[in-house]
Amino acid sequence: MSSKLMQLLPTKVARGEIVLPGSKSISNRVLLLSALAQGSTRLHGLLDADDTQVMRMALERLGVQLHTHLSKSFDVQNEVLIVAGGGGTFLQSQADLMMGNAGTAIRPLTAALAILGGEYHLHGVARMHERPIKDLVDGLLAIGARIDYLGQEGYPPIQIHRGVIQVEEPVRVRGDVSSQFLTALLMALPLTRSTKPIQITVVGELISKPYIDITLNLLQHFGVEVKNDAWQTFTIPPLASGMISPYVSPGDYWVEGDASSASYFLAAGALGGGPLTLRGVGRDSIQGDMAFAKALSMMGANITQGNDWIEVRGIDHPDGQLQGIDLDCTAIPDAAMTLAVLGLFARGKTRLTGIASWKVKETDRILAMQTELRKFGALVESGDDFIVVQAPAEWQSPVAGVDTYDDHRMAMCFSLAAFGPLPVLINDPDCVGKTFPNYFSEFLALIGQSPTLEQ
Repeated sequence: MSSKLMQLLPTKVARGEIVLPGSKSISNRVLLLSALAQGSTRLHGLLDADDTQVMRMALERLGVQLHTHLSKSFDVQNEVLIVAGGGGTFLQSQADLMMGNAGTAIRPLTAALAILGGEYHLHGVARMHERPIKDLVDGLLAIGARIDYLGQEGYPPIQIHRGVIQVEEPVRVRGDVSSQFLTALLMALPLTRSTKPIQITVVGELISKPYIDITLNLLQHFGVEVKNDAWQTFTIPPLASGMISPYVSPGDYWVEGDASSASYFLAAGALGGGPLTLRGVGRDSIQGDMAFAKALSMMGANITQGNDWIEVRGIDHPDGQLQGIDLDCTAIPDAAMTLAVLGLFARGKTRLTGIASWKVKETDRILAMQTELRKFGALVESGDDFIVVQAPAEWQSPVAGVDTYDDHRMAMCFSLAAFGPLPVLINDPDCVGKTFPNYFSEFLALIGQSPTLEQ
């Protein structure tokens, strides 16, 4: 953990324009699909952050060739990553893979490597070894994969061996812990090169459905069209005759801006009056977290959208204050964290449900959010899948600062406390490097402040 502190001074203004970094969810999926595809893929707008660097380093250790070059478009230099596809396999059949705390990297890689076979050691930071992977591993073991736990059962680190994969019955996976387990199977099972359709059956309620939509959309771009039957059964088509790999490169793929990251700037534009324009996402986005814009509108924000942009201009409500809402956030668990912090500024209670997945993220986000919101004087209740926030009767500024728990979203969410009446300190601001390394410089520019770091 860094010893740095970021000081944010009180502000009432947020205006300007920002081009969002690439979506983490899309970036890590297309990196893996490109590596497994037949042909080379040119990835434009790829996120460059800790989680995508983890995936890139893992792919390189597996023998995937990655090259970057600069492409000029509208007089702007953009970096393009060229991924040489392996035609449905990896060159290296043995590797030691350090996965950091990147769930979007370790889970799909685990599934792909277990099906392809080899000797692979997957491990991460301490928190990664507390994040469950059992439901995914159980589904893989049931079809003949060989995976050993090297620490606590059900959690990384793991050792993958070469198994004998046979898919005779539907593959079952729980849907109520993390949608990443289903995403991993959807991306990996085509690698069995089955001559018959493969079914995946979801056990229980599937959470975070929009993230599965992203997966299905990307699979289609790479040539695999999966049938979705009411979010309970997914059918993967058999390998077409004469095909080397189930995946075929689309040639070029443009990664859209990160909708989860957009939530912080949309919230800032509402609290700070705007106009604040975000480029990279809009009505055409494939990301479910764009539903945050609708939730923010329900709270009173003035929002307009184009195909690939979105703008916010303050609050429409007659009293100029956000209004608390009661919202099921099952579909937008990451962006829901921003709504919880907005509860500091809203009239009435902000009640968010369907957030059980918060407990198995980078930290236990329900506990962390409750702890930090209370430092500002907010009234907070929480349970296994809900949080209720009521604005402080008298605003307080945490003397020791806001703790961020090595969780990028905690740091970015609580930057919004700058719209309160007192200065605020953010502990370990560098943790935003996981998905948005220059977040604070972008945020401070929009509120007209210069970085103030303390040791």
